[in-house]
Amino acid sequence: MFTTAAQLLDLTDKKLVLVLRDGRKLIGVLRSWDQFANLVLQDTVERTYSGKFYAEEPVGLFLVRGENVLLLGEIDLDTEDDVPETLTRVSIKEIKELKSKEEEERKKKEKQSYGKLSELGFEPEHSGEVLF
Repeated sequence: MFTTAAQLLDLTDKKLVLVLRDGRKLIGVLRSWDQFANLVLQDTVERTYSGKFYAEEPVGLFLVRGENVLLLGEIDLDTEDDVPETLTRVSIKEIKELKSKEEEERKKKEKQSYGKLSELGFEPEHSGEVLF
């Protein structure tokens, strides 16, 4: 059993799903990789989720730096088209609108939490002055 990027040898030419450190989800065919686990994906789509909805945006050939991969898994080709009944596919435009609303709600809740913390004497992360 290999303990390095050589483990990717078995996954070459297979369809994979990748979750990146920034939260993006990519689906594509692994065509190449190197000793740093940098990956080249072909026929890649970026899948975006928001609640019970999802959308796919084709991005084509995609190079992923190995240090940005959080999770990697092989897709079962027999079941890849079986979308759970709880998810509904929508357009990219709709999903972007939903994601922006989610982000606004998250920021609003975060601001409320910061207010409550400051009342208790705590200071939120990255909100103070930098002292040298």
